[in-house]
Order: sequence, then structure tokens, then C-alpha cells
Amino acid sequence: MKLKELFKRNKSAEITAEDEERKMRLERDIIMALRQVYDPEIPVNVYDLGLIYEISVDDDHNVYIQMTLTAPNCPMADYVMDQVKTAVEDVPGVVSVNIDLVFEPVWDKSRMSEEALVELGLDD
Repeated sequence: MKLKELFKRNKSAEITAEDEERKMRLERDIIMALRQVYDPEIPVNVYDLGLIYEISVDDDHNVYIQMTLTAPNCPMADYVMDQVKTAVEDVPGVVSVNIDLVFEPVWDKSRMSEEALVELGLDD
């Protein structure tokens, strides 16, 4: 193998590693933003409440979020989704946000973080 080809391969691996690091930082920043969005009826943020089922960021920094609500007939559904979308859109580096609201699997308190359980006095 020629030296030039080896250099190209190493450079490509370097770029991929840098891209992955950027995506990981972006995902961390998205989670931090989601922790600033609170359910209006429960004093816990949507992330620790377990309402966020999936976060994925593609190579172009478009974000996909799958989330749920504590109840399918939540009167604040539009408000919560708007708050989530705005918080994530405000994260530097995010290009677009697509939110998919699902009710399967059904949310229950087992999805809550330990911090949320303690905050609500539900820890055993």
C-alpha cells in the first residue's frame, strides 16, 4: 500500500472520530436542554420524568426525538411538545428537530430517574 493511501485512510478515520465526538457533545447538550423543560403539572423535567424515549442525531445534526406524555389525554400536550422543540432547536449546532409523540410503550413511574423519584417522594 502506498504511503498516500495510508495517509488518506488515517485522515478519514480521524474525521469520523471527530464527527462522532461532535455528535456525542451535541447529544449531551440536547439532554441538558431537555432538563430545562418541565411538565407543567409535575415539578420534574421531561427527561428525568422519563418522557423522552429516544434521541438520535444524524450526521447533518438533524435531531429526532421520540417522546410520550404521562397520559394520552394530557391537556398540555401541545405546550410540552412546543417547549421540547424550542429547547432543542436552541442548542447550538442543531439543524432541525422532529418530534414523534407515541403512547406505546405506555409511560409509568419506572421510567423516572432516581432524582425524579426522590424529588416527588416516590423512592422506596
